[in-house]
Amino acid sequence: MVKSVTGPEIERLIQILARLPGLGPRSARRAALHLIKKKETLLEPLALAAREAAEKVKICTTCGNVDTSDPCVICLDPRRDPAMLVIVEDVADLWALERAAAINCKYHVIGGTLSPLDGIGPDDLNIASLVNRISDEENQVKEIIIAVNATVEGQTTAHYITDQLEGVEVKITRLAHGVPVGGELDYLDEGTLTAAIKSRSNF
Repeated sequence: MVKSVTGPEIERLIQILARLPGLGPRSARRAALHLIKKKETLLEPLALAAREAAEKVKICTTCGNVDTSDPCVICLDPRRDPAMLVIVEDVADLWALERAAAINCKYHVIGGTLSPLDGIGPDDLNIASLVNRISDEENQVKEIIIAVNATVEGQTTAHYITDQLEGVEVKITRLAHGVPVGGELDYLDEGTLTAAIKSRSNF
């Protein structure tokens, strides 16, 4: 058994940091030590920000985004095109699309993908609320862009969503799959190359 060289409060900080994505025990210890060394400029502001976030952050009941208001700022933004709705797996995907500023639309976060092996079925995702949202007579959605990951689970989920929207008068599209910007063919896997060939367009 390794003897602890710090008090329980510091150990608890390290253990919590170690739960964050990309941080293992060693990285968590380095991060904790850095925070402690910068107590006034980092640790205390971080603790305050975390406390405020815990008190004020909500899940948007319309789209599933996280924000301090419900509905979120994206759903309330009148400049967004209400005719386009992008479906994403996770809030991180929504944020990625917003950073790219490639489209001025509204979103719907389904909260994951269908995965029978992991016990994740349709009832565990925000698919029913998506169908209700699109079927709403007051809604103006004309096109749904399915922006799920290009995994087996992602594609299975995309097909399920398409089946659930059968009969609804809305255009359904998906993100193009293929060669990334700046990518070299020699370094791409066979699946990406196949998708690129199938998704080819006029030059």
